[in-house]
Amino acid sequence: MQYVKFGNTGMDVSRICLGMMSFGKPGKKNGVFPWARDYDDAKPLFKKAIDLGINYFDTANVYQMGSSEEITGRLVRDFGLDRDEIVVATKVHFDMRPRRPNGGGSSRKNILAEIDHSLKRLDMDYVDLYQIHRLDANTPMEEIMEALHDVVKSGKARYIGASTIFAWQLERMQQIAERHGWTKFVSLQPQYNLIYREEEREILPLCRDRKMAVVPWSPLAGGRCAHPWGTKTARNSVDEVSPMVWGATDALDKVVVDNLEKIAAAHGRTMAQEALAWMLSKPGITAPIVGSTSERHIEEAVSALDIALSPEEIAALETPYVPHIKTGAF
Repeated sequence: MQYVKFGNTGMDVSRICLGMMSFGKPGKKNGVFPWARDYDDAKPLFKKAIDLGINYFDTANVYQMGSSEEITGRLVRDFGLDRDEIVVATKVHFDMRPRRPNGGGSSRKNILAEIDHSLKRLDMDYVDLYQIHRLDANTPMEEIMEALHDVVKSGKARYIGASTIFAWQLERMQQIAERHGWTKFVSLQPQYNLIYREEEREILPLCRDRKMAVVPWSPLAGGRCAHPWGTKTARNSVDEVSPMVWGATDALDKVVVDNLEKIAAAHGRTMAQEALAWMLSKPGITAPIVGSTSERHIEEAVSALDIALSPEEIAALETPYVPHIKTGAF
């Protein structure tokens, strides 16, 4: 396993992050990821990840309404992992009490409440990284940044990060923190993959300039970059979230995925290996967040670390891409 510093911090993370979104109580009644794996199914996958050297685990309070955090904490305990050697990240923003007052968002009230709820579910004293899952347009940026600063100063988080945000918003929030002497974001978690590359225009250069860690979510676009176009899987047969994220650009994305399939086959690689090797070749990428429902998926992700793509191969993978509309929602 390769390890790198987490942006401009001294913290070491594996170059593959295990996405814990795949773990939680299955079924629609438990959240928007009904394909999630419960503890017993998650256990061999987690073991494979730690056997391969992965030390970075990303979850969120909303993943299967808290059960992902519960399983994450239980796995860490049951495998006897040294808390000082691993990195656990979680997030706050989406509704945990839908249609109830103060049910979600990034108000000071909700941030301070949700960090305590997350730590209780994880059964941990602190998380290494606490991230805003989205920007809350109804809460002043100053309120968000001060609350996150207080979470760090209380010892409940070591660092803070942001996810899925516009470049101007990220820069403004960093400047607010600098002006007040508050804790700044050390990382960004954007959507970034072969079928969605809009972040290359502004926010990825900004992160490189500010020496922030970049940990892309959905590096395989919910499996679209891991299988020939139209492949039916246990996940996509019940997944209602992925069509909301990528469904509007199917015609454009199919061309990219068909091209990826041909190039991967020509080099004797799986599509997932090829797509992840492409991402790992990009400047400033710290660790893609790889969700998994099989041990083979984890092995493929780690094997991509040893693949060096030529400039010609990278160019060939990128050629069919057509610009997408950036909404800020995903």
